[in-house]
Amino acid sequence: MNHLDRLESKSIFIIREAYKKFRKIGMLWSIGKDSTTMLWLAKKAFYGRVPFPVIYIDTGLHFKEMYEFRDECVKKWGLKLIVSKNYEEAERRGIGPEAKLECCTVRKTEALKKTIAEYKFEALLLGIRRDEHGIRAKERVFSPRNRDFMWDYKDQPPELWDQFKTRKEGEQHLRVHPLLHWTELDIWEYIKREKLPVNPLYFAKKGKRYRSLGCMPCTSPVESEADTVDKIINEVKESKVAERSGRAQDKEEANAMQKLRALGYM
Repeated sequence: MNHLDRLESKSIFIIREAYKKFRKIGMLWSIGKDSTTMLWLAKKAFYGRVPFPVIYIDTGLHFKEMYEFRDECVKKWGLKLIVSKNYEEAERRGIGPEAKLECCTVRKTEALKKTIAEYKFEALLLGIRRDEHGIRAKERVFSPRNRDFMWDYKDQPPELWDQFKTRKEGEQHLRVHPLLHWTELDIWEYIKREKLPVNPLYFAKKGKRYRSLGCMPCTSPVESEADTVDKIINEVKESKVAERSGRAQDKEEANAMQKLRALGYM
């Protein structure tokens, strides 16, 4: 087995383990490179089909290319899609991107809370990686959230030798992270190997491309001439710029992401 084979094998094991342990499970799909890779791994884990719903949190502020890419993949892969949204409430209350933390909470976290309550999900699969942001380095593969969605990053179960605490307690739900051990470079090299579909926003146009996807008002492109997967791989190898440097919430106070994740943010 080579490096990508080992990454793939561990992720498929985690996905299958989560599916075996929980009766009601869903997968969060942001349309980005990581969650689309996770979706492909789920297809591999279950021999070409995804046996649980994929959840798209629509903030009402996404790029049209994200909606188009979503619909193409749903049709091509035969996915059961749940669109989770709470942006009407945000607009009614006048909460916009200028209040970044509150906007994320109302448009994303509150939307997800409604969806979990409606479908009674016990566990959710998420495509986050430890190398993407410092706060995510504190995550576990099977990470508990309490009934109010709160994440206690100071009280996480040990995970030694891939022994995971998969049992939820009381009214908890579990966030399951099959890609924690991957890096940004791993993702792009896997996309190349597997010939995965790529959102066109990742490819450079007029000297700029998006390296991380989010809401339009809060996501900025980076300087780049990388208009193919091979060029992106070379760029990632050489880049000294943080992957999420174009994401506005990462430019707030130092612990902004920690606050958001403690409140239930993805």
